[in-house]
Amino acid sequence: MPVLHLILVALVQGITEFLPVSSSGHLILLPNLTGLEDQGQVVDVAVHVGTLGAVILYFRSDFVRIVRGSLSLLRLEVQDQDAWLALCLAIATVPVVLAGMIFHLTGLSDALRSVAVIGWTTLIFGLVLYWTDQRGTMEKTADRWSMKDAAVMGLWQVLALIPGTSRSGITITGARQLGYARHDAAKLAMLMSIPTILASGVLLGADVLIAMDAAAARDAGIAAAFAFIAAFGALHFMMRLLNSVSFTPYVIYRIALGVVLLAIAYV
Repeated sequence: MPVLHLILVALVQGITEFLPVSSSGHLILLPNLTGLEDQGQVVDVAVHVGTLGAVILYFRSDFVRIVRGSLSLLRLEVQDQDAWLALCLAIATVPVVLAGMIFHLTGLSDALRSVAVIGWTTLIFGLVLYWTDQRGTMEKTADRWSMKDAAVMGLWQVLALIPGTSRSGITITGARQLGYARHDAAKLAMLMSIPTILASGVLLGADVLIAMDAAAARDAGIAAAFAFIAAFGALHFMMRLLNSVSFTPYVIYRIALGVVLLAIAYV
């Protein structure tokens, strides 16, 4: 695959993975604007590995806590905040893993990857994000995450299996609806991405490794590196911006993107 194509895909995926603007919508739009072919599953997995590395590095102290807490859970011990965080993450991840397996086995994932579906979900869930962001209270913080809220946010995350919804966008929506402050809602959404991306990688990784050759490994390495850089930059930008700005700029962008995608689908 041409290096420029790899870089474009990696930058698009990296920038949009953690911003609440739908990475799938942008990846659908890319070939329509450039005429480039689909990048394939190897590159898809590689860019997700790159974005996973970025979120782990950005939230490295929380990631260490998650690892420590997970070890405690394996010993069936929930005696500190680290174990509690790991437990809440596990609860929040179960619904999307189960639903994701169903989508994968039934072919629903591919059936829903149309420009029209992505256009409508980008538009509609952008408006839902705006509604919850404007009406949601700011009374809860990430360090007071409860099992009940984790389960509710996990159910919201299932909607992200519909292309165009945006995984980060819908989990932030769920957190804001529950009353978490904007910065804390985004942090919880990002932490939820770690086990979710890992689960997705495990689901698709076996097929990719079987088909991997030297050329594919080179493509994967380039894509992962650029996705990592782009995702880390976008994540840093969003988390800093949320100290003073709401999610409205992302909503406006989603509405514009949704209109463009619908125009491509129906005109």
